[in-house]
Amino acid sequence: MPRRTPALMLQGTGSDVGKSLLVAGLARALTRRGLAVRPFKPQNMSNNAAVTGQGGEIGRAQALQARACGVPPSADMNPVLLKPQSEQGAQVVVEGRLFGAASARDYHALKPVLLPRVLASFERLSAAADIVLVEGAGSAAEVNLRAGDIANMGFAEAADVPVVLVGDIDRGGVIAALVGTQALLAPAECDRLKGYIVNKFRGDPRLFDGALDVLRARTGLDCLGVVPFFAAARDLPAEDGVALDGWTRLARREGALRIVVPRLPRIANFDDLDPLAAEPGVALDLVAPGRALPPADLVLLPGSKATLADLAALRGEGWDIDLLAHARRGGAVLGLCAGYQMLGRRIADPLGIEGAAGEAPGLGLLEVETVLTGDKILAAAEGVELASGAPVAGYEMHVGRTAGPGMARPMLRLGGRDDGAVSADGRIAGCHLHGVFAGDAFRRAFLARLGGVGDAALDYQARVEATLDALATHLEASLDIPRLLEIARAR
Repeated sequence: MPRRTPALMLQGTGSDVGKSLLVAGLARALTRRGLAVRPFKPQNMSNNAAVTGQGGEIGRAQALQARACGVPPSADMNPVLLKPQSEQGAQVVVEGRLFGAASARDYHALKPVLLPRVLASFERLSAAADIVLVEGAGSAAEVNLRAGDIANMGFAEAADVPVVLVGDIDRGGVIAALVGTQALLAPAECDRLKGYIVNKFRGDPRLFDGALDVLRARTGLDCLGVVPFFAAARDLPAEDGVALDGWTRLARREGALRIVVPRLPRIANFDDLDPLAAEPGVALDLVAPGRALPPADLVLLPGSKATLADLAALRGEGWDIDLLAHARRGGAVLGLCAGYQMLGRRIADPLGIEGAAGEAPGLGLLEVETVLTGDKILAAAEGVELASGAPVAGYEMHVGRTAGPGMARPMLRLGGRDDGAVSADGRIAGCHLHGVFAGDAFRRAFLARLGGVGDAALDYQARVEATLDALATHLEASLDIPRLLEIARAR
């Protein structure tokens, strides 16, 4: 009989219950024990993505989990990635490559075709692992989507993987969420449940002892851990846009350099902002719809999964008026990827790559134009910022081809080629490189040009590593890891 790699799947009672973080922390804890661990998420939905070394595209959470395992990210870790482009449609990425676009209804019909490819990725990943940690998506009890499911119990049954249920006590109602989720599952699916984890507990865990008795009586399941709230999670790249809701605290820093970011409806790769948020001398104001852009030292236009639609939304909010007034007053503006494209004179999507075909005038602050094409650039890149000579590194992830006289003043030189554009006075700039602020030398030089001071003690990459280690230690103190391993090995 072929060897079956131990595997364990964490499914949630809902979205944002902390599955991604638990997998990352557990992966680091097991890696520290000498195990070859691999993360896996059969289906993900996120506009916060990462590029693999082979030029594939996966969810940002799986890239962080791979880092927790000490291995490079691969497309097999997230074989199906959905990138929402509208309220009813998404771009479908399969095994790291663009598969096409689909409405929610069309994608539901497509899932049985994708399941064999998901299982093949899982088997390839398992071959190199001592244990695979699998992350579900959303809620395990979305019974209206159960037919053809590849994200939760559909995958668990097809791959024969045991499941532990995760509930979030911080949002309230965790007892009802755990009991109700189990009640909605089919008997065979309930048999696959081996226990539950209560996540994000604040206060004295002993106060939950009575609830454990209730849950045992109602579900027959064992509690495998009550995990205290891990505040340092904010120092790790987030995957879901809901994480941005907690960023209001960053705008209240007094005496800091003020950076304003309009929160576009389809904001993408927003972990570009994390290193700026980590700077104590930066007040990062993520402006939600309904607010005008306030006075700032810098307006930063982020990436977007639907460039033309988000440009229209920006104009609908009146943010274009605020931004142009800021520029006329001598304020600095930076655009990253789609934000860079918006700063140009025109954006065209003749093939309808990101939605309905069409074109629109850009903000006109840089002398470039962008045409969206069918071939997508997905590649790691490194080089220097020309203004400071500081090294930069990150990745490109875009379908736009940008050209124009403004590129005669590029922002970056990446591996012998130029990228981006800078206005003649140096106040307006943009580039396609994601992750650029993770470079400490570049970030400090950039903030200095704005009149700020970067934290000389902040090593951003070391900070992420230290937080992953702290998360692993946090989970080792609150999870029954020997029992979790026993469940995974009994597969």
